[in-house]
Amino acid sequence: ANKMQSEDIDFFIPHQANIRIIDAVKNRLNFKDEQCVLTVAKYGNTSSASIPMAINDAYEDGRIKNGSVLLLDAFGGGFTWGSAILKFGGKNFSDLQ
Repeated sequence: ANKMQSEDIDFFIPHQANIRIIDAVKNRLNFKDEQCVLTVAKYGNTSSASIPMAINDAYEDGRIKNGSVLLLDAFGGGFTWGSAILKFGGKNFSDLQ
C-alpha cells in the first residue's frame, strides 16, 4: 500500500512476543536478518512495551540513526494487528542541553 520494498526499510521492529511469528513475518516480507531488531531473547515478551524497548536498544547501540525508516509491527490475540512506517527523528540528550 505504501509502494515500498523491503530494501526501502532500514529496520523491521516487530512486537517481541514469539520468535517463530517474527521469523515468519520477516521472511514473508523479505527482510534480511540485519534489518530485524530482536530483543525477545534479552527481555522476553514485554507486551506493549516491546516495540519502544527494541527501538531504544537499537538506537543506543547505534544502529538506528536520525532519518532511519522503521517498520513497526504488532500482533495481538485473535486477528488483531497493526503496523506503521515512520522516519525516526530521535534526539540525543546532549542536543537538548
